[in-house]
Order: sequence, then C-alpha cells, then structure tokens
Amino acid sequence: MAGTIPLISSGVAGPAGVLHLPRLWSKVLLGATGNLEEGYDQCGMGYDQMVLDGLGLDRDATVAYLTENLPSYPEFEAWVIEQSGGSLDSNAVAELNAAIEGYNHADDVRQAILGGAGIDDDGTILDAVNLNNLDDWTEFHAQLTS
Repeated sequence: MAGTIPLISSGVAGPAGVLHLPRLWSKVLLGATGNLEEGYDQCGMGYDQMVLDGLGLDRDATVAYLTENLPSYPEFEAWVIEQSGGSLDSNAVAELNAAIEGYNHADDVRQAILGGAGIDDDGTILDAVNLNNLDDWTEFHAQLTS
C-alpha cells in the first residue's frame, strides 16, 4: 500500500499565521501513523527545522508531542503558542515567513523537480515553495496513475 503524499503546501499558514506549520503537523502525524509516503521526511532539516528554530521549539519535544498525542491542527497550534509563553512573537513569525517565502532551491534540485514535472527551466520558477508544490503534485499524479 502506498503512503500518503502530503499535499499541504509550505505556503499555507494556519490561524496563527505561521507558514509551513500545517505541513509540518501533517507530515509528523502521517509518519507517526505509518502513512507517510516513502521518501518524505517526517521532520526534515529544511523548512521543518526552519519553523522549529523560528518559533523556538525543541525538535524532540515537538515530534514527541505530535506522535504521542496525534492532536488536531488547532490543538497543535495551541500547544505551539503555549510553548512560546502564551503568544507568538509577531516579528519572529514575520521573519520566519519571509525566510520561507524567500528560500530558493539549488539549481540541480530546481532542474530535477521541473524536469520531473515536464516543465522547462526558463528561470521563472525559482522559489522552493512552488517547486515543492510541483514535486508533491507530480508524485501524487504518478501515484494515482501507476
């Protein structure tokens, strides 16, 4: 049985306004329940780590909370806010969101993702959020049509 490809974009924020947090939540829950598609990091060193660092969250404690409790997304956001002393620093969130939106993959990664999606690399798609979306959608389509 194939695992689930996480289709929540890194460009999506929940009510607290933190980009990628919903995707992080979904990937860890999928991994914790044995449903994450092979090849996807449950909690990787890219955007996942950027969010943890940007919010001052301990990686092990966050993964443990998610895997042991399997919270709903609102419950997870409430836990994140509780870990931050009851509110999120709006400047830290804005800085984190800007870093996520401004991150570009290396040329070889961009070329591989675009090539896999059948898109010419004409230099118009550079940001990692859109490239990661294309990669997820390509994998999703391949999984459905294989």
